[in-house]
Amino acid sequence: NKSGVGKQTILDLAEKLQKNDLKNETTLREVIHELSKMTGKEVSKEKEDKIVEAVVNDKVPKDIDKMI
Repeated sequence: NKSGVGKQTILDLAEKLQKNDLKNETTLREVIHELSKMTGKEVSKEKEDKIVEAVVNDKVPKDIDKMI
């Protein structure tokens, strides 16, 4: 409720995450765009590229906030 994001939207995203391979660049970019819309935070192309590169190459830091 605090986020303003509907329960069904969150459930749909969770299902997408479970059913898809996040190593797939297209899927990962779709998830990034959906999260951007949900949170109201714009993700620059540069940040998106860095996130994709980190996830695909298993370089995601333990503290994800450092990436954003």
